[in-house]
Amino acid sequence: MAIRAVLWDVDDTLFDYTGSDRTGALRHIEAERLLPRYASAEAALASWRAVMEEQFARFLAGELGFLEHRRERVRGFLGAHLPDDEADAWFGRYVAFYEQAWALFPDAVPTLDALTPGFRQGALSNSSTANQERKLRRLGIRDRLEVLLCADELGHAKPAPEAFRAGCAALGLPPGEVAYVGDRYDIDACAADEAGLHGVWLDRSGKGGGSAYARRITGLGELPGLLAGLA
Repeated sequence: MAIRAVLWDVDDTLFDYTGSDRTGALRHIEAERLLPRYASAEAALASWRAVMEEQFARFLAGELGFLEHRRERVRGFLGAHLPDDEADAWFGRYVAFYEQAWALFPDAVPTLDALTPGFRQGALSNSSTANQERKLRRLGIRDRLEVLLCADELGHAKPAPEAFRAGCAALGLPPGEVAYVGDRYDIDACAADEAGLHGVWLDRSGKGGGSAYARRITGLGELPGLLAGLA
């Protein structure tokens, strides 16, 4: 079957989450005068990232709601059990710095343009709908996507096949006619394959150079050619 649509991962695929988070978190840690607690800025950022990954995994597992996972990130990073309102306020101050640093990858818009009108496009994310809706609108690309599906409203998160199939259903297409593009080899590319889609692994770092995975790209500029070869 010919591929008729592309479903996108958002964070670290179209949107430079890692870069934006790094800049925002460091500015926030400095503003809160917490940097002296750590041997270096890199050590502070490593702690921030480790707590984020731990609590986001709990959100994906259904143990925490999206707002509660944010509160637990604050408590875990500070090593203190703040009341909800204080944790929300602290995280809100981080968000202000983080949003100031929001940026798409330079190849995102050119690739979205290159795939229009040949392919229908949507997004499937493990984040929250409200968060991604606001982000994509602010970055100016929400109207390019027919559908936006997120784990909080779906009740399923990648790598669950139900998440990918929900994206296909929203487009009204069978999985065999949909490609899924994401930066994670496991929960994006391989999981999409297992759900019946055509997974595409965006390996921006090039660290998977020895991988035998067939649909691996190191930049989004390679995607139109790859999809043309699958037609």
